[in-house]
Amino acid sequence: MEKFQSEVLALLSEDARYSAKQMATMLSREEAEVAAAVSALEKSGVIAGYSVVVNDERLAGDSVVDALIEVKVTPQRSKGFDAIAQQINSFPEVKSLYLMSGGFDLAVFIRGKSLKEVALFVSEKLSLIENITGTATHFILKKYKIEGITTGGGDIKRIPFSYEL
Repeated sequence: MEKFQSEVLALLSEDARYSAKQMATMLSREEAEVAAAVSALEKSGVIAGYSVVVNDERLAGDSVVDALIEVKVTPQRSKGFDAIAQQINSFPEVKSLYLMSGGFDLAVFIRGKSLKEVALFVSEKLSLIENITGTATHFILKKYKIEGITTGGGDIKRIPFSYEL
């Protein structure tokens, strides 16, 4: 990845709402050049999508329960962990899914409306998948930092982000 694309990624990571015109001004480049770089990053899959970071604690009304579920798996012959990961990924409750090193194989981040809903996900969905040999569920009690943004104790503050490849 070239330096210019890294600079564009850093700006978008800071604030995905920046327009090509704003980034062009910040980078002392032409707007068309920035727009082309963003388009190329999107087409190549480097930019997988755009999202908003929500501090649920500041929302009035319905609460949600986020959990990290560590999953121990016996990999499938010739498919490894991928086939099981695809099954887990198909559930709408799953927000993030990672292959990990350490005592467990997969880290599954899910969101439910209640502790009971998370428990039912584990007992009625995850536990039914063949080759899953164990789980450990951890409920997220408070979020101090989400995707590089400090949330606890006051205003949300963005921490500068850079891509060095």
